[in-house]
Amino acid sequence: MATRFYATGRRKEASARVWIKAGSGAVTINGKGIEQYFKREVLRMILQQPFETAEGLKGTWDVVATVKGGGLAGQAGAVRHGLARALCNADEKLRGGLKKAGLLTRDARKVERKKYGRPGARKRFQFSKR
Repeated sequence: MATRFYATGRRKEASARVWIKAGSGAVTINGKGIEQYFKREVLRMILQQPFETAEGLKGTWDVVATVKGGGLAGQAGAVRHGLARALCNADEKLRGGLKKAGLLTRDARKVERKKYGRPGARKRFQFSKR
């Protein structure tokens, strides 16, 4: 049996590489603790969702993640996605609950590109009748 489990998570423009191993529940992201990297409570809650969905796992896995690209919200979603996938790799029985909660689905929404001749992706300039 493997001692560490790996998975990749993605959200918006962010990509996270996540490793988990049995431990005390320490979370390290890009070499920093979870409180130093994600200062907003909402982002830390996003990271805890896979553990809360799979009851009894909180505080039993050490998480090490490296994240690149995007902003903090996208990075938190990418780590959550990678963490859920890594938990599935560790224990296949967790897959049903994580899938039902929607944590294994890659959120494909991205920012729409700006089109030429317009002020934004969809916005038009103000119409002038005269």
